[in-house]
Amino acid sequence: MAFRTLSTFPSLPHGLTKSNPKPTVIFRKPIAKIVCKSVTPSGSPLQVTVSEPDSDGTGAAAPTPGERFLERQRAHESARTVMRELKKEEKKKKKKENPRKVVTSVACCYGCGAPLQTCEADSPGYVDPGTYELKKKHHQLRTVICGRCKLLSHGHMITAVGGNGGYPGGKQFISADELREKLSHLRHEKAFIVKLVDIVDFNGSFLSHVRDLVGANPITLVVTKVDLLPRGTDMNCVGDWVVELTTKKKLNVLSVHLTSSKSLAGISGVASEIQKEKKGRDVYILGAANVGKSAFINALLKTMAERDPAAAAAQKYKPIQSAVPGTTLGPIQIDAFLGGGKLYDTPGVHLHHRQAAVVHSDDLPALAPQSRLRGQSFHISTLSSPSSYIPEAKCLEGYTFFWGGLVRVDVLKVLPETCLTFYGPKALQIHAIPTEKADGFYHKEVGVLLTPPSGKQKTEEWKGLESRHLLRIKFGDTERPASDVAISGLGWISIEPIRRTTGSEPRHLEDEEREICLAISVPKPVEVFVRPPLPVGTAGAGWYQYRELTDKEEETRPRWYF
Repeated sequence: MAFRTLSTFPSLPHGLTKSNPKPTVIFRKPIAKIVCKSVTPSGSPLQVTVSEPDSDGTGAAAPTPGERFLERQRAHESARTVMRELKKEEKKKKKKENPRKVVTSVACCYGCGAPLQTCEADSPGYVDPGTYELKKKHHQLRTVICGRCKLLSHGHMITAVGGNGGYPGGKQFISADELREKLSHLRHEKAFIVKLVDIVDFNGSFLSHVRDLVGANPITLVVTKVDLLPRGTDMNCVGDWVVELTTKKKLNVLSVHLTSSKSLAGISGVASEIQKEKKGRDVYILGAANVGKSAFINALLKTMAERDPAAAAAQKYKPIQSAVPGTTLGPIQIDAFLGGGKLYDTPGVHLHHRQAAVVHSDDLPALAPQSRLRGQSFHISTLSSPSSYIPEAKCLEGYTFFWGGLVRVDVLKVLPETCLTFYGPKALQIHAIPTEKADGFYHKEVGVLLTPPSGKQKTEEWKGLESRHLLRIKFGDTERPASDVAISGLGWISIEPIRRTTGSEPRHLEDEEREICLAISVPKPVEVFVRPPLPVGTAGAGWYQYRELTDKEEETRPRWYF
């Protein structure tokens, strides 16, 4: 009988050879104990220990890897169950001890950024408990607006910045230090900064120490409310003026944009700059309180919505905008970009040296211009008019001007042709009287003819014009204004040494005549700035002088856009 060869047998399973394999011995490390520690309601520590045998043995009776996996999972689940039961007992005990627990949430109001809460109805972030529970159940807390924002949207003047009235007992007031602390993390993050400044209050709202907040992050400067400048203003002159002052402050910005949130002028340029420079980073809008951040963000979203669906969707839940300083109480995250990164509306930095920090909340609307500024000029012919409170005069020297009840200007030394032009909100009237009668006139008319402050109660609490600044302004060229005197949070006064009239001839001035002396009195914390004159109106383009730049300055100087 012929023997079959190996090839004639049925094929063997893959991996099996003719020789018997040697038995494989698997060495397994002992599995560590699983220990769960907790604290019982009585305060004594409790340990739940789940352990396994030190050795599982070997051979056919040893547990398989799958069985080991199941045992470990069951041990973990047992420990979790014990921990859950302990936590439930602790919660029940706390509820018995404090049944009136305040219900709060990390969710924030989309209008102001305040944390939502259902306890204190007169504090920011308050939401009706029923509404809160319903929105929470359906995961819609991001669509909730608090009661304070509802009042602000209907024109109520409710503040939340320390020193400006607001809520009883000062609940949730925000100080400047607290606001800066909220933004301190920007130094350690990669972000793109959009810094806003108000053209009407350029010096008072500039935030000169913004580099301390944002570190080395890139900054673009946005000048808001340019639509309030007098009619006929040349924006080329204004743009160059802004860049000059920004360069002197050594802020080191990428670019400067002149914008109007109301007319959307210049907003598209800012949107293009953000898309170009943010490079996936978050974008933070910074600025002083009431500089127009929320209005700017609304205008920015409206402009971006034409090309970005994310910005179009974000318009449904926009930050609240109002004339109240401190409207935004916390950072508000806005999903405005498809390409990555978020847009953040930040709380306005409260500056104690602005007029808004000293007046009552009811008088805040009087400080906010609602239409184009019109300069009110005072010179010889104005003082000699029959409607004035003073007799016929030949010079402004020896007279006092009251700008509402907030500013007093004593004219100490001027030329006969000198003219003072006031640029600010129309609600503040200007009165001129002889200096010797000024003290009695102010005490008699403050709160009556000189407003703000307005109302008897506010007048009794008014501390008066405690800070007096003596200004000596020297000038050379009589063809242009000598300088501006800017009042923080209000406006500015343009000083023309010689006001030209039709047919007048220039005259020679001695050195001692080339000086103007004024005394400016304001409430104690308010600051007064002397700056180069801002070229406004049709005459501004005629006297403004562009400075000659070096090649290095041309390269490093930021560009401006409108």
